[in-house]
Amino acid sequence: MKKRPTIRDVAGQAGVSIATVSKFINGTQRFSAVVERRIQAAIDELAYHSNPLARSMITGKTGSIGVVILDILNPHFTNIVKGANRIALEHGYNLLFVDTEESQARESDLIAALSRRVDGLIVSTRMPQEELPGVLALGKPVVFSGRVAPEGSVSIGIDAYAAAYMIGELLVKQGHRKIAYVGFAPARPDQERIKGLTDSLAAHGLAPTRFEAQGPTLAEGERVCSTVLLGKGKPDAVVCYNDLVAIGFMGVATSLGIRIPEDLSVVGIDNIPFGRFTSPALTTVDTQSEKLGEEGMRLLLRLIVGEDPPAPGHTRLEPRLVLRDSTRVRAPQAAPRPVAKARRGPG
Repeated sequence: MKKRPTIRDVAGQAGVSIATVSKFINGTQRFSAVVERRIQAAIDELAYHSNPLARSMITGKTGSIGVVILDILNPHFTNIVKGANRIALEHGYNLLFVDTEESQARESDLIAALSRRVDGLIVSTRMPQEELPGVLALGKPVVFSGRVAPEGSVSIGIDAYAAAYMIGELLVKQGHRKIAYVGFAPARPDQERIKGLTDSLAAHGLAPTRFEAQGPTLAEGERVCSTVLLGKGKPDAVVCYNDLVAIGFMGVATSLGIRIPEDLSVVGIDNIPFGRFTSPALTTVDTQSEKLGEEGMRLLLRLIVGEDPPAPGHTRLEPRLVLRDSTRVRAPQAAPRPVAKARRGPG
């Protein structure tokens, strides 16, 4: 078998020291254009590839960035990974990610294990706020995604309050008055969403009725549907925590004989790709998932490089309403006919 070329071979062919080749490869020192051309020519001619493990031991850098997501089956999070990966590759980084599967019990261990293999982390987590400093204590640059970070750190997310507020305004404008919200309390954005919806409806003298999903999933949308629609005070519009819950909800509603949107308007949040292909297509709010990944990665790279680092604080992306066919203007209710009084006959 042909012997694999070593850094010593590159140094010999380029006529420089091993240390010079090492510094050139690892980017720790620049040399004259002539020297750098000789080294690169030797690398190309010998087809030399550096050992990533050895390189990381020398530089203290892995060339990898970690992304922690809550559920790989949720397209919102896969789109975050897609956006983050696009920017990482542009800057020569590989992406590693872990799926915590919506399990708070596993989060700390998985994040700690990942941190030992990467130069920085983008973290989506359901951890209580008081536990987030433990992530920062791992000693790696961190950007928290989807929630406000502890003081002195960096985070990015969508304006969840504005997202729900604009949904409330839409439904009221369309003539809806009995509005239900299917929330997911363990999620940090849920607090902002219910507040945005409540404030919007309160301005019109209305209030939402809250129902609880046990997870942000299709199955939970299916499970909670009958509770919402077959109980007292049936709503004429339902706002779901996310698109997955909304899609599951619509499937069961249709099987119960509910016509969407003729009998009931349904709204989701996230604008996942599947929402365009439901029947009817799902009205939603675009939370700009890919852009969230892209901008989160840009913030993290600035932290890693240390040049022009972002100021601590929270970056909010603006949501955008996506109006489709699962909502419609509600037909005005006919006023009850007055009861005719019986006429008395003569005498």
